Amino acid sequence: MRFDIRAAARNPISLIGVAMATAMGIVFLALLVLDYYGELDNPYLSLVLFIAVPGAFLFGLLLIPVGIWRQHRKMRGGELTDWPVVDLRLPHTRTVIFTVGVLTCVNLLFFSLAAYGGVHYMEQAEFCGQVCHGPMEPEYSAYSASPHAKVECVSCHVGGGTEALVRSKINGTKQLWSLAAGTFPTPIPSPVRTMRPARETCETCHWSEKFHGDKLRQIKEYADDEKSSETITTLQLHVGGGDRATGTGSGIHWHMNLDNKVEYIATDTQRLEIPWIKFTDGNGKVKEYAIEGVTPEQLAKGEYRTMDCMDCHNRPAHTFDPSAERAVDTAIAKGEIPRDLPFTRKQAVAALTQPYASREAAMAGIDAKLREVYAAKAGSNSALVDKTVAGVQALYARNVFPAMKVGWGTYPNHIGHVAFPGCFRCHDENHKATDGSVIGQDCQSCHDMP
Repeated sequence: MRFDIRAAARNPISLIGVAMATAMGIVFLALLVLDYYGELDNPYLSLVLFIAVPGAFLFGLLLIPVGIWRQHRKMRGGELTDWPVVDLRLPHTRTVIFTVGVLTCVNLLFFSLAAYGGVHYMEQAEFCGQVCHGPMEPEYSAYSASPHAKVECVSCHVGGGTEALVRSKINGTKQLWSLAAGTFPTPIPSPVRTMRPARETCETCHWSEKFHGDKLRQIKEYADDEKSSETITTLQLHVGGGDRATGTGSGIHWHMNLDNKVEYIATDTQRLEIPWIKFTDGNGKVKEYAIEGVTPEQLAKGEYRTMDCMDCHNRPAHTFDPSAERAVDTAIAKGEIPRDLPFTRKQAVAALTQPYASREAAMAGIDAKLREVYAAKAGSNSALVDKTVAGVQALYARNVFPAMKVGWGTYPNHIGHVAFPGCFRCHDENHKATDGSVIGQDCQSCHDMP
């Protein structure tokens, strides 16, 4: 009995496969046109376009040969005693081969578009932050309000080249599984040890040898009195810089003088505990500093690292306010929260620091608390109350995520030394060299108060 592909193809499984592949092909083309014209704003629709639809299309294609194979077995009484004969002398055979060839080219084009679009889609910040909405909500929220909000996530977290792409997709598969299984940690830990070196990330935009000189900064703080009295601290920051050509370095960016080398060992996952430091100057002179009592065994278990930008600027795109007090002070200084109501600062901080079970409970609780306070105060301006409520709710929404156990101070920021150890991880006068010298805390090295 000759293998009759037309007879074998007339079976429910293959016909369902043809219908599914055809329908998914039409849906894909329609969505692709909408995406080209910018009509697909929802990131989940892109997930459907580049992942779900091609997957269903492929499943439909696979059903076609499966159905043909099953039908041919059935026609042969359950036995396959021969293989299809390809006789190019027959017009029917040539027609079948030509049709299969054309459809194969169409399928390859389909999957090429889907693969390219899928890779491009998964490199967008919206994919990282909105598709994995629950786990990544804190990081995406902070990223969206950061100076790096226009820099794609992959620029810092993945890098260029095939090896980086493959490694990231393998890691992404693990993360997708943990998301589906609900086994992801809360809060999501900072990827301290897996971050790419600053020379591959920061320094592609920022010139490490740039001399910044001094910069003025004003820090506005407000009291808990009735008028939320303002105090302004003016700092002259000695940012400075380092220059390989002259071998000089000054100010805060002295650490990045390219002819100097600072190495250290951190004994905790967030690099807050640094008991040992090694400094090598441009002439090759080496000096080691250590905290008294630290043992070689402790150092052997730590992380050995050469200092770069990320050791101070550890949260350049995911910065949270370190405390409710600091968040309210900044918001008042920006005009996001009006100072005209009595005890504005005190009441805003009190509303933010209450424990709430969820985001929804926090929004309702902040609204109720502030309106209750100012309803009892005669003459309170309702418009100012509305703006205060909205401003405080916005601060909570940007910084606190109960479902992910992210709150005030969850993620340390190493810039400065007020809310977190920061500079004082090394500059604490406890790191001593064998000659008795220490890494000091000379405030004027970094800033003055003119």
